[in-house]
Order: sequence, then C-alpha cells, then structure tokens
Amino acid sequence: MAFSRREFIGASAASLLAASSLDFVSTSSLRAQTTRTPDEALKELMDGNERFAAGRMVSIEHDLQLLKERTVDKQEPHSAVLACADSRVPVELIFDETIGQIFVTRVAGNILTPEIIGSLEYGAAVLGVKVILVLGHANCGAVKAAIQGKDVPGQISSLFPHIQPAIDQAGPDLAAVTKANTEIQAKLLRESSPVIAPLVKDGKLKVVAGVYTLATGKVTLS
Repeated sequence: MAFSRREFIGASAASLLAASSLDFVSTSSLRAQTTRTPDEALKELMDGNERFAAGRMVSIEHDLQLLKERTVDKQEPHSAVLACADSRVPVELIFDETIGQIFVTRVAGNILTPEIIGSLEYGAAVLGVKVILVLGHANCGAVKAAIQGKDVPGQISSLFPHIQPAIDQAGPDLAAVTKANTEIQAKLLRESSPVIAPLVKDGKLKVVAGVYTLATGKVTLS
C-alpha cells in the first residue's frame, strides 16, 4: 500500500534515528559541505541540462583521476535527485555533472519508499544538499503499467499504489500522470518529512519536481 502521512513520518523519523545511532548525523557536520544557495544549486543543475541537450557537455573534460582522489574520503554533492530506474535516464549525464556532484537515488516510477526517504534525508541533513529534484521521464514504463492496472509478475505491482494518487488526479493520460506523480512525491517529501520540511521552511533547501523528455534531452521543472 502507499504511505499514509503517519507512516511516512514514522518511517522518516526512524530512518533519522538509525542514522544518529551510527554517528552519521552530528551537529558539527550538518550542512557544512556546500556554500551554494538552493537557487544556485538548482541553476547549476538546469544549466548542465541545457549543455547536455545542446551537445556542449563540459564534465567529461574534468580530470577523473583528480576527482577520484578528492572524493575518496568524503562526498560534497550540491543536489540530490530521485529518478526512475529507467536506463535511459543517466542522471549525471543529463545534468552534465561528474563524480561527487549529485546524490542520486533511483527506483522505478521515482516513488517514495522508506529507503528512499531515509536516503534523501541523509543527503539533506548530513551531506548538505541544497536541492532535491524528483525527476520523472517521458514514456515511463512503471507509470504506464500503473495506469493499465493489469496483472504483473512478482513484486512489480508494489509500485502501483504509490502512483495511484497521480492517476486519480490526472486521469489515464501518461504524460499528465507522469508530471502529477513527480509533483505529488515532491510535495509529500517537502511537507511530511520531519527532517526535510524544516529545512525547506527555513529556506535552506528546495524540493522541486521535473520531467525529462527522452527525445530532446531537456528537463522541464513544474
């Protein structure tokens, strides 16, 4: 079943508690990694996507050996992206970013699960990302399957309840449901996570939604 608000908060709080017990969260390290503002981090993502769509990528020019050496002991991403697991959505590539710049979580349908929530809370509270982007994409198989609602093998149907609110809101149109799904997941994360919501309220973090168009390579924010 999809999360209720209470289940979301419970899973979220539990994930932060577990992190604290492992010394992942400390007042000395919280949000100390990047000096970018949320607006600057979002602009960096979107500028990178413009370069990707125009075929003017620069990330490949970076010295990968130096980057590897500098990221052995720590990571300092400026943004986090929750993307679909679809192989046609290589997150770092479409934003023209390289090692250590984007904290990426992926699951079919770009939906929130306890593990995804915990990972994004870690990105916000410990790594200090300034933006979380929930990224859907055109012609998403998970969204299409949820709309069709047919019998499917194994655990594939476990994705469907998370996408159903978008279907209820947008009807059977694939593009409309894909967009609505990103917005619903972003809103839930932005308003219900006891870790993320205060950061958003204080202007220290942005949670936004967008859709990647396979044919053009462009990301459009909602």
